[in-house]
Amino acid sequence: MNQLFKQRFIELEHQASQIEASKIMETSPMYGDTIGYVDWNLLLSWKVKVKNFLSQICGEESQYFKQFEKSESSFLGSNYIETFLHLRTIFIAAKEDFEGGYFLSIVKLAQAEVFDSELEQAKALFDGGYYVAAAVIAGTVLETSLRHMCDENNIKHGNLNRMNEDLAKAGAYNLLIKKRVMVWADIRNSAAHGKPDNFKQEDVDTMIRDVNSFLVDHLKN
Repeated sequence: MNQLFKQRFIELEHQASQIEASKIMETSPMYGDTIGYVDWNLLLSWKVKVKNFLSQICGEESQYFKQFEKSESSFLGSNYIETFLHLRTIFIAAKEDFEGGYFLSIVKLAQAEVFDSELEQAKALFDGGYYVAAAVIAGTVLETSLRHMCDENNIKHGNLNRMNEDLAKAGAYNLLIKKRVMVWADIRNSAAHGKPDNFKQEDVDTMIRDVNSFLVDHLKN
């Protein structure tokens, strides 16, 4: 995931350079001032892409997104000085913080919030007697979290057991955690393939609790 974010920053930075290159200088007939303008279509396309990107990686409540949204609608004269330069400054600040590793906690917290919600759903299903469905949801949360960890460790995605094996080899967690993940994977697979006799109801309760602990240890730090 981090590699995808990095590539997107590079692409958007390149597009910002293209906007800069489109700048032309015009003299205001009213005031006689020389004003810079950039290509409107290029600027609009870039604004939409950056705004969407910022909402994805740091959320609409972040200062990056709020300042970007505020600056994109502040145009009064030169779209180069009053719009593009302001927006590019915010974009560069976000890019520098990402490269400095400051976005990692933001992304992980966002992931953790989603996972917490899904595990709460699994717990509600379990409490309602739907323990097989609860096992499937908890297993899906586990698999998704392993995918994120693979991205961080430059490991190719695979099935749950393959990713577990590769992450343990890479030192993402110890052998004890690896064995626990294997147990959770077995429960998830049995539930997903309609084989509830392969595990007990209390195993699912333990799985939900332990997967939550796994997320706390590996996604919220």
